[in-house]
Amino acid sequence: MKSRLFILYILCFLPILVGQKKVPNLTLKKMSGERVMLQHYLKTGPVLINFWATWCAPCKKEMKHLDAFEKKYKDKGFSVLAVSNDSQKSLSKVRSYIRANKFSFQVFLDPNNQVLKKLFSNAMPVLPANILVGQDGTVLWRHFGYIPGDEKKMEAEIIAALQPE
Repeated sequence: MKSRLFILYILCFLPILVGQKKVPNLTLKKMSGERVMLQHYLKTGPVLINFWATWCAPCKKEMKHLDAFEKKYKDKGFSVLAVSNDSQKSLSKVRSYIRANKFSFQVFLDPNNQVLKKLFSNAMPVLPANILVGQDGTVLWRHFGYIPGDEKKMEAEIIAALQPE
C-alpha cells in the first residue's frame, strides 16, 4: 500500500519536479500596472523568478536574501523578479510590504496565478517557489519552500549561472 501511495505521489508531482526545459514567453505585470516581457530581463543575464505571498512567512524570510543577491550580482547582469501571488483583495498589502522593506528587486503581481500556472503546468507548488533561468531562457534550477540555509545553495546556483560557458 505504501509503495502505491509513493508512486501516486511521484506521478502527481513529476510535472513540477521535471517541469519545462525553457521558460515560455511571459508577460509580467509590475505593481505600477506596466507590462514587461521576461525576455527584457534575460537580455542582461540570468534571472531568478521568485513566487511569494504576503501571508507566507518563509517567503518573507527568504526575501532579505533575494534582495542581497540582487544588490550583489546586479552589476553582472543578474536580476531577481519577485512575483506576488496575493489575491486581488490583498494587493495593497503587497505594496505596503515592499515599500516598508525597501527591496531593490522588481516586484510583479500575479493575483490569478496565470504566470505560476504557465511555469508549473497548472500544479500549485509550495511557496516560496524559485526558478533560476539562464540568459538563453533555459531553466537552470528550481527550489520550493524555504528553511534557513537554503540561501547558500541558492547563491551557489546564481554564481554558477553567472559563469561564462
